[in-house]
Formats: sequence, structure tokens, C-alpha cells
Amino acid sequence: MSTPLAGKIKDLIRANGPISIADYFAICLADPEYGYYRTREPFGHDGDFITAPEISQLFGEMVGVFMVHAWQRHGAPSAVRLVEIGPGRGTMMADMLRVIKRIAPPLFEGLSVHLVETSERLRGVQRITLEAYSTLLSWHDSFENVPEGFTLIAANELFDAIPIRQFVKTATGFRERVVGLDAAGELTFAAGIATLDPQLLPSPAASIPEGTIFEIAPAREAVMQTICERLKASGGTALVIDYGHLVTGFGDTLQAVRRHDYDPPLAHPGEVDLTSHVDFESLARVALSSGVHLNGGLRQGEFLYRLGLAERAAALSRGKEASERNLIAAAVDRLAGEGAGKMGELFKLIAVSSPALDLMPFRPVG
Repeated sequence: MSTPLAGKIKDLIRANGPISIADYFAICLADPEYGYYRTREPFGHDGDFITAPEISQLFGEMVGVFMVHAWQRHGAPSAVRLVEIGPGRGTMMADMLRVIKRIAPPLFEGLSVHLVETSERLRGVQRITLEAYSTLLSWHDSFENVPEGFTLIAANELFDAIPIRQFVKTATGFRERVVGLDAAGELTFAAGIATLDPQLLPSPAASIPEGTIFEIAPAREAVMQTICERLKASGGTALVIDYGHLVTGFGDTLQAVRRHDYDPPLAHPGEVDLTSHVDFESLARVALSSGVHLNGGLRQGEFLYRLGLAERAAALSRGKEASERNLIAAAVDRLAGEGAGKMGELFKLIAVSSPALDLMPFRPVG
């Protein structure tokens, strides 16, 4: 069964030829008529996937603790812009603000909260979630519109939703992977004309077998560059949380998620969430070349446990019924554990700061 957006993409390919993976990715998520983020409620049990803040308040609380620590290390400035880029339903921001208000009242009193969100529908959800903090809130279509000044930034599962380009090894080198039409008029992957600069490859590629995929993400690097430039100009720290790898490598990580399960990326355009793994090494290179200080990377499990996840979970469990204690324990395991369906190993974190600061929990222990 084809989707309305599949028909639109096929017409585009018939008129203009095959399209890049980056263009396919962008159309699927952001087409004004049928794009996934324009038409769907992706988050939560009734959506297609669950983000860490929706699993438990513990996640946002630990991020809030990190933000307080960063603020203190920066010298506790009196006016702070707390920014979340891609705030989902507003759940993580609500949990962060509750913790900040409790453990760092001077920070809370100097806060303005800035949500970078392009979806009007999600802005409506965020308004409801964050109603208790309505006097602090501003929304922006673009990060560039956030007012200048000392800034603390959270970006959770932002970069995985920014389009990538893919190149496939052929007999004549790496060629850009494209989406075209097969003999039956259905969407299919193919090798296009554009080639890849061999210097971008992580190692000499002579021994890499044909069919191997290599991914680059210029759009992600541009967003990272913009964040770093803001920090250099205004001072502050940004925390990036996403699933991916700490070292650049080969492999096809383009994936579609539909109703909490994987779906072929070309099967249901507009009706599935398209993502790919984030190459944290490439983001780190951008940060270092921008002249900001890099902390990281860490696996999510290490980050959460070092910030006090176990202790906070124990406090939350005190006096609760056994069933509630079990739910809290299960949430901790999903957020910080290792193995299938768990986030502790798959998700990674880096933090970037200007001026240079070593931040917990990234500093070596001992």
C-alpha cells in the first residue's frame, strides 16, 4: 500500500530524476502537506517511539542537575538563557525546571526559557506541559532567534532527525546513494553520479567491499557549528544527547520507526519517523575546530549513574508500593542499562563549553 507522500515523491523523481538520501529524509519528515512531523504525534506509547524523558522523570532531573553544575562552573551568572532545541512534548524541560527550582533557586530566578520548535502542534503540547512556568517561556522557529547572552543548551535526540547523505562503494569508488524508481515504478535505492572525496573516509577504503555504505551529515555539522559559535560569542555550555557512535565508521544506519518497531525506510514515507545514528566524532571535530572546549563522549548509562541516578531513584522509591518501586527500577534499567531495547549503551553524550571548563560527570573519576 502506497502513501500519499510516496505518490508525491514518485512524481518528483519522474520529473527530475533520482533524489539524494538527504532530500528523501527531509521530504519525509518536513513536507508541508504530508511530512511526518507536520501530521503526526510521534511521541509516547500511542506514537511511534518513546524518548528518554517520557520513560521517567529521572532523565530530565539528571539533565537538570548537570545544567546546575555547568552554571556553577561558569561562575553562577545572574542572567541565563536555558534553551532546548527540539523539545518534544516539553517533558524534559519541565523535569529540568523542577530540579533547578529546588536545588538552585538563584539560577531559577535568573532564567528565561527558550524553546526552539517549528511545529505549531507541538508548541501547543509544550504550552500545556510547561503551564506552571508560562511566564519564563519563549518560542523560536530557529536557534538563531534566541536572544544573545549566557546560554545553557540541551539537545536531546535532535541530531538524529537532521538529514544525512549516504555514499555506496561501487567498482568506480564511492557514489552518492539515491532514491529512484524500479522497473515496477516503486521506490528503490540506487547509486547516483556524485562521488565522495576519499579524504572524508575514516581509513583507506581500498579493502572495503562493494555495497558498503558511508554516511556524512553536513547539515548536522552546520547545526553544531551554529551552537558552538553562539557559545563562543555569549558564553555557556551545550549538552548533546543522541544515539550513535563515538568513532566514525562505515555502515548503513538509516532507519524508519513505526509503532515502536523498525520499518523499511522506503515503505511508508510520511507515516514513519526517519532517523540515522549520530557520528559523535564528526560533531567533536566541528566543536574543536570552532575553538570551544569539548567534554565527552560518554555513554548515557555512565552519565546518569555518575550524576546520581541510583540515589535519586532510591529517594523516589521510598515509601512507595512494591508495584511503583518496580516501575521505577524498570525505568532506570531502560534508561541506563545495556542490551536490546535499553538506552544506556546506545545513547551517547558530549558537552561543549566556552570558556573552557571541565564538567562532571565527564571528568575522569579519581
